[in-house]
Amino acid sequence: MADIRSVRMSDDERSEFLGCGGTGIISFDTPDEDPPYSRPVSYGYDTETRDFYFRFAVGPDDAGKADIVDEERMISFVTYDQTDSGWRSVIATGRLEEITKSALDPSVAEAMERITIPFVDVYDSHPLTLEFRFFRLTPDEVTGKQEAGTVD
Repeated sequence: MADIRSVRMSDDERSEFLGCGGTGIISFDTPDEDPPYSRPVSYGYDTETRDFYFRFAVGPDDAGKADIVDEERMISFVTYDQTDSGWRSVIATGRLEEITKSALDPSVAEAMERITIPFVDVYDSHPLTLEFRFFRLTPDEVTGKQEAGTVD
């Protein structure tokens, strides 16, 4: 059986893979020995600032989710895909910063125009009953890997 080799992506390759948005998995650090709080999520990516943007829906039954998002926990975000050139993955880590209307600065407004956060309707409640909140991740670390071929 052949093993698949991987190599790091360059910054340009990583930006091309991330595009202006897509989907992935976000995981929040939790207290004590609880497992991480992980959820599928849509993201936007700004190739100019290299920041990630997220839109979270919080409904009446999501009090625990709101608490985890509000506590400035460390997060990791993973996105991956099988492409024509093989598999690709990116991992970003850091802390989220909420983007509120009152704190919206011009650079964030410009970035929000450059990104596309896919709207994936997978909510437990009707979207009209949900509160949508926006967050930015200016990563502490970003790594990207891509398939480089196989080794027999």
